[in-house]
Amino acid sequence: MTKRNSILLGFIVLKFALQYILISPEYDLQRDEYLHLDQANHLAWGYLSVPPVTSWVSFIIKLLGNSVFWIKFFPALFGALTLVVVWKVIEELKGNFFALILGATCVLFSVLLRLNTLYQPNSLDVLSWTTFYFVLIKYFNSQNPKWLFIGAIVLAFGFLNKYNVVFLLLGFLPAVLITQQRNVLTRTSFYLAVLLALLLVLPNLIWQYQNSFPVVHHLKELSETQLVNVDRWEFLKSQLLFFIGSLPVILSGLVALLLYKPFKIYESFFWAFFFTLIVFMYFKAKDYYAIGLYPVYIAFGSVFLENVLQNGWKKYLRTVAIALPVLLFIPMYNFAFPNKSPEYILKNQRKYKDLGMLRWEDGKDHELPQDYADMLGWKELARKVDQVYSDLPDPVHTLVLCDNYGQAGAINYYSEKGIKAVSFNADYVNWFDLNQQYTSVLRVISYSEVKNELEETKPYFKSVLVADSITNTFAREYGTTLILFKEATVDINKRIKREIEEVKNY
Repeated sequence: MTKRNSILLGFIVLKFALQYILISPEYDLQRDEYLHLDQANHLAWGYLSVPPVTSWVSFIIKLLGNSVFWIKFFPALFGALTLVVVWKVIEELKGNFFALILGATCVLFSVLLRLNTLYQPNSLDVLSWTTFYFVLIKYFNSQNPKWLFIGAIVLAFGFLNKYNVVFLLLGFLPAVLITQQRNVLTRTSFYLAVLLALLLVLPNLIWQYQNSFPVVHHLKELSETQLVNVDRWEFLKSQLLFFIGSLPVILSGLVALLLYKPFKIYESFFWAFFFTLIVFMYFKAKDYYAIGLYPVYIAFGSVFLENVLQNGWKKYLRTVAIALPVLLFIPMYNFAFPNKSPEYILKNQRKYKDLGMLRWEDGKDHELPQDYADMLGWKELARKVDQVYSDLPDPVHTLVLCDNYGQAGAINYYSEKGIKAVSFNADYVNWFDLNQQYTSVLRVISYSEVKNELEETKPYFKSVLVADSITNTFAREYGTTLILFKEATVDINKRIKREIEEVKNY
């Protein structure tokens, strides 16, 4: 094994090690992770909130035993592969030892450590962006049409993982049009590559059509409930914090793309950077949507700085450039990851607030970061549902109906009774088993809705029992209540079918 490969392997091992120690065992999985894992039990070419690739990965995790180890392995793997691709970009740009070390260090000690702690489409999304940029660089260097087809495959796979990759296209297309690379639009191979990409994503587009384009409804819902609270200045502030230790390298990369003669061929990357950010800001996108934009600019900056910092006193700045991401990671270790207890966070709230970590999707500050609060209370919920379920004389005819996908997914993941909870929220609206006639309902409902639920539903059952609730005050689901409605006086299945239709037609 060469020295280069040995060092790269060392970075990969360190990456995996860090990902596994950055989450305290007192936290459960995060709300979204349960939904994504449950998709393995309902394979399809599309879902209400995400394309199909996540379900494929979830199916592999299921085959491997569905343990937390494997759930955390795949986002760590995608993060490690992102580091590898940046390494390959630097080699393609003729970067040597220093550039490789600098680039790998900047990618390793960045927001990717936070992003890769959660099993969500975001980690693979960043890898898709970085790989597509790498393929573009290979094409610009060689003008070999095969790279257009490889790029089409990468882009299609990225699209089937997360629709966010469309922002990449919206940012890069105008950049190509205003630079010398626009000649690609005159080549037949480009249009054949576009056709290939469309064919690869066609099954998902057909699924969207057959299901009345739920992605449009999902985006509308996001816009009304979450993106409306996005502040554009806060978006830009977050961009600086995501790669704060690598900021000099990224800025150097942008300067090099405009002024460094060997990078003239890549000028479109300079304009694409700004066009992409403008598109994100125009649509008031969440700040982390743009993370995939940055790794390739770390590669450009690393190679440029290797050439600039090679004579006289400038050599000493090499050490500073490599040390900076590491030194800035050290204080962030205590605040940017779920490796501290809720009690610790409560005692040190000011620092979390200053970093903007207490701001939730509702635009307000809370006691814990939203992701952390979303990683508490789930085991407690599943345990209590199991207890109520096991005390039923006829549990098979009892429907476990939840308020949201997090509740349903957590119960299905942790339940020892084989419960298949459902909800009218997210993809669960399509996963009701109506072949079974239900006579009772175990309702899992937010505390604020308990009174209304009792008033509205109690008349249709002979008996009602408020069985239990979530007592973890730090959990976002604190107060979530279990209500058992027994012996229905109406046809539950008919009412469920009607409710499903109303939700789908909304």
